[in-house]
Amino acid sequence: MMRRTVKTTILVLVGIGAVVLLGSAIGQWVPEETADADQPLLSRGAERVTVDVLNAGGVPGMARTATDHLRGAGFDVVSVGNAATFDQDSTVVIDRIGNLPKAAAVAAALGVRSVTSQPDSNLFVDVTVRLGAEWSAPETGVDESPGGVLEWLRRVAGRQQEEEERSPDG
Repeated sequence: MMRRTVKTTILVLVGIGAVVLLGSAIGQWVPEETADADQPLLSRGAERVTVDVLNAGGVPGMARTATDHLRGAGFDVVSVGNAATFDQDSTVVIDRIGNLPKAAAVAAALGVRSVTSQPDSNLFVDVTVRLGAEWSAPETGVDESPGGVLEWLRRVAGRQQEEEERSPDG
C-alpha cells in the first residue's frame, strides 16, 4: 500500500511539473499585450513614394547612382534597370499616378527640371525616372520639404510657360 501511495505521489508531482513547464513554455509565445483592433498596425509617417529608375542615356552605373541618391533622400526605389533604348540626352521624371507633387519631389531630389504626367496603373509605381546621358548626381543640397518642392515646382512651371510663350507654336 505504501508503494502505491509513493508511486501516486511521484506521478502527481511529475504531472504538476509537466503542467508548470508546459504553461511556462506557452507563456513565452503568447504576447502580454494585445493590439487594439481599431488602431492601424502601421503608424502613419511620411508618405511613401515608389520609384522606377531607368538608364535611358547609356552611361554605365547611372541608374545605380540615381537609385542610391534617391534612397538616401528617403524614396522607395522598387525597380532599377535599363530603358529599351539609350537615345535620351536629358532626364525626365514621369508621374504615373496623377500626383504631380510626388514626381516633383523626386525631380527636386535629382536636380531635374523636366516633369511630366503620364498615369499608368499597369506599372505599380508612383514615379518613373528616365535618366538621360547628361544627368549627374546633384552636388548641392536641395530643399525637399513640402514648401521647397512647391517653390521648385513653381519655378519649373514658370520656365515651361516662358518657353511656350517664346516658341512659334505658343
